[in-house]
Amino acid sequence: MGEITKEFMLSKLKETKQYCAVILKKGPNRNIPDAEQIQFEHGRRNFQLREEGKLLIVVLVPGESEVKGIGIFNSENIDEVKSIMDDDPGVKTGFFVYELYLGFSFPGDKLL
Repeated sequence: MGEITKEFMLSKLKETKQYCAVILKKGPNRNIPDAEQIQFEHGRRNFQLREEGKLLIVVLVPGESEVKGIGIFNSENIDEVKSIMDDDPGVKTGFFVYELYLGFSFPGDKLL
């Protein structure tokens, strides 16, 4: 492959797509009695969001990290994703908290 020029890079910027990324973290209420059921319902909801084409990628982060998962939503509207996340069973109970970020794919990368 030849040199990657400024012109090439600028032309590729037209191929980016905006997504909303969610960083899911441990919440303050991790030791609630029905934690296992809450995690199950959280997972069920993720499957539903996937079926609807809203949640494109879910990356589970095992272990003792504060980060428990990363999600990529097919949305450019951070308020829409905030509303979706605020309705999540794990977030509603404080089992999880989250951070949202709008970002762009690398030129040429697209999930949908």
